[in-house]
Amino acid sequence: MASPDTPTTEERLSPLHQAHLDAGASFTDFAGWQMPVRYSSDLAEHHAVRTAAGLFDLSHMGEIVVIGPEAGAALDYALAGSLSVIAIDQAKYSLLLSRSGGIVDDIVVYRTGEDRFMVVANASNREVVANELRDRTAPFDAEVFDESDDIALIAVQGPASLDILRAVGAFAVEGGALDGEDFGERLAALRYYWSFPATFDQHPVLVARTGYTGEDGFELYVAPDVAPALWTMLLEAGEARGLVPAGLASRDTLRLEAGMPLYGHELGRELFPAQAGLGRVVNLGKAVDFIGRAASEIGPAADARVLVGLTGSGKRAARAGYEVYPSAQSENADPERAIGIVTSGALSPTLGVPVAMAYVEPASAEPGTELAVDIRGTRFSYTVTALPFYSRKKN
Repeated sequence: MASPDTPTTEERLSPLHQAHLDAGASFTDFAGWQMPVRYSSDLAEHHAVRTAAGLFDLSHMGEIVVIGPEAGAALDYALAGSLSVIAIDQAKYSLLLSRSGGIVDDIVVYRTGEDRFMVVANASNREVVANELRDRTAPFDAEVFDESDDIALIAVQGPASLDILRAVGAFAVEGGALDGEDFGERLAALRYYWSFPATFDQHPVLVARTGYTGEDGFELYVAPDVAPALWTMLLEAGEARGLVPAGLASRDTLRLEAGMPLYGHELGRELFPAQAGLGRVVNLGKAVDFIGRAASEIGPAADARVLVGLTGSGKRAARAGYEVYPSAQSENADPERAIGIVTSGALSPTLGVPVAMAYVEPASAEPGTELAVDIRGTRFSYTVTALPFYSRKKN
């Protein structure tokens, strides 16, 4: 683990880096960024998000803007989904596919104007996504701008997140038909995967009801120089409501419990969306052509491995890279032939049992199937489980 106060010339620092130092965070390198992995303990931060709220710095994410009269049509061609049909202020999860049908990145697209879209990419793929979008939108009347360095991203996640944001008095709703509307009322009425423009201390902020933890929550896009004041005010407003700063370690266990795939683990260029359970994201019904369509229509081979959830007993967690085998009690399978591999795994803080995601052969993918995971030379029993492992109770 890298020391937080001796970054190399290659490392990038969040605009909130000093706030993380002051809070005693431990850091890790993530796609070239020094990002907080934890502040207190992974378990404490995880439980805070499930029961109250956690505050995350996501400023390493990439934000690429596509703007122009044909921006929607350009994204319909560039991405696997239909983006031109979403409404202003709406967000949509989509995929950037290769021509061979593999997943270049999974992204979220916000429509922030009639002719303006913001594509949020994973930190490790920021340049790849920006370059691909420039190339793919070239035939259209649209321009692509990588605005990542001009945007900081803060997420408030957990059941108390709405009350915390409403307690911050510096927010206001401004712009268009929303001008003058009460911020708290607008926030409470905001639907999942929608956003609206607002201000924080008279500075623009995009408020979105999105997240990556399986809980209700909000993501706030602001200028980097505004982020420290927003971070501090959120912590102050949330102190009495159980809010804690949370690092990447708890974010990983939260998304794992919620069955959310992570690029580089469950997603990658060698994998078709259908293998990852994301076939519905690829809109083969849209009238226009798109990159990766021909390969997607063919799809993966019939025997291609598919993503499943695994639940174990005891306390030994399967980790990424561990091999999966048939159960020793299986009658029709060779127990010495690996039939899958774990992509993510942990001891679930919420459920108290080991959980994992893994790619296994289709014949072993049915929920209830007993399998075995090789954990450092010993086979442990795991059961195929429908994803997600955890779903929040909705009002």
